[in-house]
Amino acid sequence: MLRGSLFGTVWMVGLSVRPFLVARAVDDGLRTGDTGALLGWVAAIVVAGAALAWAGIMRHRTMTFIREDASARSAAVLLRQLARVGAVLPRRLAAGDVATVGGYDIVRTSQVLTLTGPGVGAVLAYAVAAVVLWSIDPVLALVTLLGVPVIALVVGPLLRRLERAEAVYRQQQGELTTRADDIVAGLRVLAGVGGRHLFARRYAARSQRLRAEGYRVGAVLSWVDALTAVIPGLFLAVVVWLAARTAAAGEITVGQLVAVYGYVAVLIVPVWFLLEGSYQLIQGRVAARRIVDLLRLAPDPVGGPATCPAPAGPAPLHDPDSGLTVPVGRLIGVAADDPGDAAALADRLGRYVTGAVTWGGVPLTAVDLDEVRSRILVADHDGYLFAGTLRQILAGPHGTVDDARIDAALHVASARDVVEGLPDGLDAPVGDRARTLSGGQRQRVRLARALLADPEVLILVDPTSAVDAHTEARVAQRLRQARTGRTTVLLSTSPVLLGHADTVAHLRAGRITGTGTHTALLAADPDYRRLVWRTSGTDDTPVGRAGR
Repeated sequence: MLRGSLFGTVWMVGLSVRPFLVARAVDDGLRTGDTGALLGWVAAIVVAGAALAWAGIMRHRTMTFIREDASARSAAVLLRQLARVGAVLPRRLAAGDVATVGGYDIVRTSQVLTLTGPGVGAVLAYAVAAVVLWSIDPVLALVTLLGVPVIALVVGPLLRRLERAEAVYRQQQGELTTRADDIVAGLRVLAGVGGRHLFARRYAARSQRLRAEGYRVGAVLSWVDALTAVIPGLFLAVVVWLAARTAAAGEITVGQLVAVYGYVAVLIVPVWFLLEGSYQLIQGRVAARRIVDLLRLAPDPVGGPATCPAPAGPAPLHDPDSGLTVPVGRLIGVAADDPGDAAALADRLGRYVTGAVTWGGVPLTAVDLDEVRSRILVADHDGYLFAGTLRQILAGPHGTVDDARIDAALHVASARDVVEGLPDGLDAPVGDRARTLSGGQRQRVRLARALLADPEVLILVDPTSAVDAHTEARVAQRLRQARTGRTTVLLSTSPVLLGHADTVAHLRAGRITGTGTHTALLAADPDYRRLVWRTSGTDDTPVGRAGR
């Protein structure tokens, strides 16, 4: 930035050199008829032009480097923050806001840094021109010195209004981007239920409001742009008029008149830079506030220092908040009246939020977080699928997994047809979020991926919500066999899955109100019976072990 300021100053101040050289050529060459002096000053003008061209190139290169380097550094900081906050991010900030911060706001803040070079140069060039004009005529210098403050007074209120409008526009733009992301992610589902046109109309209405806000920003910006062009022109006209009257009175020479015009014309460049920089500074401030809001997000305090060793072997989990105890080596189902309570329970058991959960009598939050992550896995039904081959998606961070294990996991998840339907099988590339697969296929791939991780404790959140009843029955039976002797928690209201659980717990209003087998709860707990009957779509026949 210091280098950019140096080149910017040389370039800006150098612009005032040529009017001086032209004035000398007029007074020393043309007026006196001295051809040699005229040629000398012309040569000096050519050399000055070449030097200015070089300074301009170096200034532009330096400012471009500053902008690109700042964007790269800011993007790295942003990515580290996104990785640091982890699961907190989607709960605190919409996806559209994250996208616009990474794709737009970073560029705007980096652009502000490029104002340093021409900004410093503009101020110094303005001072130099004022000093030179003072040596010619103090009145002209005084008008020049007062010109920029007058411009600031005229344009300042518009810039403040522009900042407010820009802030509202950027917020609405982030909300619209989030809506677009949600629509694209659920397009297949929306088409299936006939809701695509409804969401399209809502998106169009929100887009119209954003366009109206954009026009508001554009209206203010058009006035700023107009004044940026008009005011320096009026400023130039006033100074030239005064200089012409002074020259007509014989107080300055014709060459000095030409020089005054040149100096003031050159001053339009730094004045324009200052006005343009003011608008860029406004955009940068709005963008910086949005970036800072994201950087202020803090992860949930679940990764504190380890104060207790993890259980040496498999151990039960106990959640005092709900009263649930997860026994070792058993398949336990949890049917929650409220899906939010089920999600909160999964977060506590997996230590994604702070809680009082114990693991073998040891507070889960006191165990090393890496140890918890390697032994307890929470698998959401809509967990993210990164781009890559199907083999890479299934293997995840575990590296190379042999085909026999992959095939076994696919069999349990009833997902072999997914591989068979791809032209290259396991080596077929799958795009980001696996949008080329159906919702049921993606869900079975997620289940197979979780099974391949083979954690000590596997917590499955609605693992079959997007598959048909026959596939669900196969998955339920195979999952029980595959996880024999391993601790598995099924958070679901599906009677097919619950019917295969060793024990089922009914979670009502955040507390466990009953435990037992699926059949026993159907007979003894009317609230549980209504919950699973509603899920199965029947009003009189429970679906359980006997129902299959």
